[in-house]
Amino acid sequence: MNRLQTRGIVLSRTDYGEADRIVTMLTPEYGKVRLMARGVRKPKAKLAGGIELFSVSDISFIRGRGEIGTLVSTRLITHYGRIVKHIERVKLGYDLIKMTDKFTEDEPEEAYFNLLQQALKALDDSRINQQLIRAWFSAQVLRLSGHSPNLDTTVSGAKLAEDQKYTFDFDNMAFEPSGKSYFQAGDIKFLRLLFGDSGPEVLARVAGSDELIRKIAPLVHAMLQTHIRL
Repeated sequence: MNRLQTRGIVLSRTDYGEADRIVTMLTPEYGKVRLMARGVRKPKAKLAGGIELFSVSDISFIRGRGEIGTLVSTRLITHYGRIVKHIERVKLGYDLIKMTDKFTEDEPEEAYFNLLQQALKALDDSRINQQLIRAWFSAQVLRLSGHSPNLDTTVSGAKLAEDQKYTFDFDNMAFEPSGKSYFQAGDIKFLRLLFGDSGPEVLARVAGSDELIRKIAPLVHAMLQTHIRL
């Protein structure tokens, strides 16, 4: 049997029998894999340290004939242990992991693994606003799934202006002028950063980021609910 090696992040764990556990792991090369971790619930089990939540581990496994393979070895690479010191960060961590498990197919692209790892790293840093992490994660999910908003022109194709106020059209995923709305140039600039390549650590250093994210986060959440089934 061929043993496969990769890195993995645990998405879910289910106890099985007296000492085993079935784990679903997200990997960069093989997408989501379901693996039987035999004897992992026994004291001093060798596999246990590499299948902790909020961790990244090197793993080796053998594919099964059915849906479940066998976990052969694990080696913990990074454990984001500071997350568990704050109950609200634990809750958000669980939410992001569950969200990833729901919207990814069996073989998602490597970018989803990188996204979740980056989110856990940000959650491990208590200086980074949790609302910012959630909004950034949601924006990146929309981008990876092909649902990025148009942040350059209005629904009609006119260039977004610095002195104009806008409302958002969810069907067209673009802004349109409206005197009654409160989305302005600064909000849209920060949205461009959320949907771009910058991570939460960079976004947290933007002047006024806490105030901006309080205003923008509900919009990003609404985009996610409109276009991604969770």
